[in-house]
Amino acid sequence: MILKEIKASSIITKSNLPDADYVINPYVGCMHSCIYCYASFMKRFTGHVEPWGQFVDVKINAPDLIPEKSLKYKNKSIFLASVTDPYLSLERKYELTRKILKKLIPLEPKLGIQTKSNLIVRDIDLLKQFENCEAGLTITTIDDDIRKEVEPHVSSVSDRITALKEMREAGIKTYVFIGPIFPFLTDWKDIINKTKEYADFYMLENLNVKGNIWNNIKSWLQQKHPELLEKYEKIYFTKNDYWNDVEKEIKGYCLENKIDCRIYFHHGK
Repeated sequence: MILKEIKASSIITKSNLPDADYVINPYVGCMHSCIYCYASFMKRFTGHVEPWGQFVDVKINAPDLIPEKSLKYKNKSIFLASVTDPYLSLERKYELTRKILKKLIPLEPKLGIQTKSNLIVRDIDLLKQFENCEAGLTITTIDDDIRKEVEPHVSSVSDRITALKEMREAGIKTYVFIGPIFPFLTDWKDIINKTKEYADFYMLENLNVKGNIWNNIKSWLQQKHPELLEKYEKIYFTKNDYWNDVEKEIKGYCLENKIDCRIYFHHGK
């Protein structure tokens, strides 16, 4: 892992996400090594030659770039983070996310924060101070063996569920991001059933294999799940209704069980 401390010129940037006005990324790069990561496109803008997942730039001045007083962000949605995880293991040392949260509280934004790390519970005291806060944990699978295959350097599934529970008990609005959904491997019903007591709502997204992601997925399937390779190729490279059918099933299940779910399927379009 190549680590570098840098100084950023700005930290709150306009968002292209559908549910956020602004995003904050305290770090450049990531340490999780998720095989499905869409954020590798960022290398086009960062100038790194190292493989995505093998470098992190630490924006050491990030908290200083947030204004002390401003009405600009009041009731505006700010999301941490869009192309990194705000709770990388480096956060234990640098505490950039914690310092950023402290600076954001008086600006009164609508805060959204999402992670794959149980380190988020460290900042429950700050999250509780936001009048409008939604804190989410990504859970891709309940099977920790599969989790180790597809996202090796993140908190265990049980630790994430425990973190979700602690935040909910602290009165914070919580959600679970089930994504990406791996065909035949992600049991989204099981994830919902094991977390529904601790989650106010769910967001679900299908596996995106665009760009270089398919090469990673194909290599993984060949090594770990060769019996699924042909099925994945059919889903992604032939005309079919697989994801439409999955989406209908999810909507029907959530409606029947009175579960608030928000589906972000792109169906390869």
